[in-house]
Amino acid sequence: MNFETAEITQQVAETAREFAKQYIQPHVMTWDESQEFPVEIFKAMGQLGLMGVLVPEEYGGAGLGYVEYKTIIEEISKVCGSIGLSVAAHNSLCTGHILNFGNEEQKKKYLPKLATAEFIGAWGLTEANTGSDAGNMKCTATRDGDHWIINGTKNWITHGKSGNVAVVICRTGEPRTKNNSTAFIVERGTAGFSAGKKENKLGMRASETTEMVFDNCRIADTQRMGEVGDGFKQAMKVLDGGRISIASLSLGIAKGAYEAALQYSQERYQFDKPIASFQGISFKLADMATEIAAADLLTLQACDLKNRNQPMTKQAAMAKYYASEVAVKVANDAVQVFGGYGYTKDFPVEKHYRDAKLCTIGEGTSEIQKLVISREILKH
Repeated sequence: MNFETAEITQQVAETAREFAKQYIQPHVMTWDESQEFPVEIFKAMGQLGLMGVLVPEEYGGAGLGYVEYKTIIEEISKVCGSIGLSVAAHNSLCTGHILNFGNEEQKKKYLPKLATAEFIGAWGLTEANTGSDAGNMKCTATRDGDHWIINGTKNWITHGKSGNVAVVICRTGEPRTKNNSTAFIVERGTAGFSAGKKENKLGMRASETTEMVFDNCRIADTQRMGEVGDGFKQAMKVLDGGRISIASLSLGIAKGAYEAALQYSQERYQFDKPIASFQGISFKLADMATEIAAADLLTLQACDLKNRNQPMTKQAAMAKYYASEVAVKVANDAVQVFGGYGYTKDFPVEKHYRDAKLCTIGEGTSEIQKLVISREILKH
């Protein structure tokens, strides 16, 4: 294994870091308090290639790999988990689904606009009563000649209101039967497609989360991706890559919290000594650094396998599971290092603490990751 960081990765990291410092950091708490989804920031990132990281250059993307993608999500999430989450959802879910399963016509139509953030992307699988139970979806698509009519609601959708285009997985067969769902591309403005309730969340508040509502929404069969019945299979493959996204998001939040705690512990004095000199604090920092390093290696392993088109379901689930739990633990310990100040909004660890918890829930809970991992290790 080569542990040296490639030059392109370093360049990408610097670009994302500088952008986050200059254009995101000054507004983090304003967006958090107001729950504003800052669309213009994403348009600006689109011009830098950060919204089409994995999209080949022929479709207007940056044509980079998963290690660079991981690095971008991390650097942004160190500053703001909300923005990191939205960049991840746009890149890996909506854009990733079309990139991997769209036909040539669909790729040429949508990828250039998604890669530059002219279009913001959304992805709809989850429903109110079918989170992990996706085979029992209530949102249906019924064939009507050369068209499909979609009815139902999708919940917890990132960019469900502001997104210009959404990939939606609908049930096209009987509940809980094999191959019973199909993926469709639906553009904002299509009759019968609207946004519902916007969620008022604990953290990730600048990343828009809303319902998507379909009321006799009629779309052409040309908007279908892949074969009828392949939707769930496609979604699971998309989520494998998405788990790298959430692992990277978790790492960014963990590193942001750790770096803040490390700096503070050397500046904050008690009993005429920096608190870093006390074992109670220094051991916390040692645990944080070690667990972040382990999560980093798991995530890099999943990135490497994905880049080489090797099976990586187990590794992606392990990275997502471990990194997300580490983010929660590190953020918690960072607040503890800050003491009373950590409980205020004057220091960044308070927001890292709130943002981190989503990482153990989104794109498959920690419990679902354990299910995926156990199935993979018990195959043989």
